[in-house]
Amino acid sequence: MPTLPPAMSTPFSPGYDRRLSVSLVQHGAVMVAHVTGELDPSTVPVLREHLEPLWRRDDLTAVVLDAAGLTFCDSVGVSALIGALKQCQAAGKHLLLSAVHGTLARFLTITGLRRAFEIHDSAAEAVQAASRTAGEA
Repeated sequence: MPTLPPAMSTPFSPGYDRRLSVSLVQHGAVMVAHVTGELDPSTVPVLREHLEPLWRRDDLTAVVLDAAGLTFCDSVGVSALIGALKQCQAAGKHLLLSAVHGTLARFLTITGLRRAFEIHDSAAEAVQAASRTAGEA
């Protein structure tokens, strides 16, 4: 079984920033990345550190970014999400967002980027949708 990246950022992780943590939970062929805290220029490296190894995982068909715990997201954070979408697609995987709210929801709506992402109300709904899509492939 492939090794997973650390479940949470720790003070010993490269790019560690206390304002953002990412925990990974696998549901079959779907990995859920629960993002908690602020996504901005100083914390984007923490998100990338956790996501980049996932694109190389042959056992995954989809990644859900759960934004339920996200308290802030600026344009740099949105840019990182767009980059994650592109990397995920290049790797032949499906990226879904869940529990989008607050500044991220407003930013995606105002810019029209909401249409670029598949967004679900909860991580559980996103996992179900991703699992159905993987079963159809």
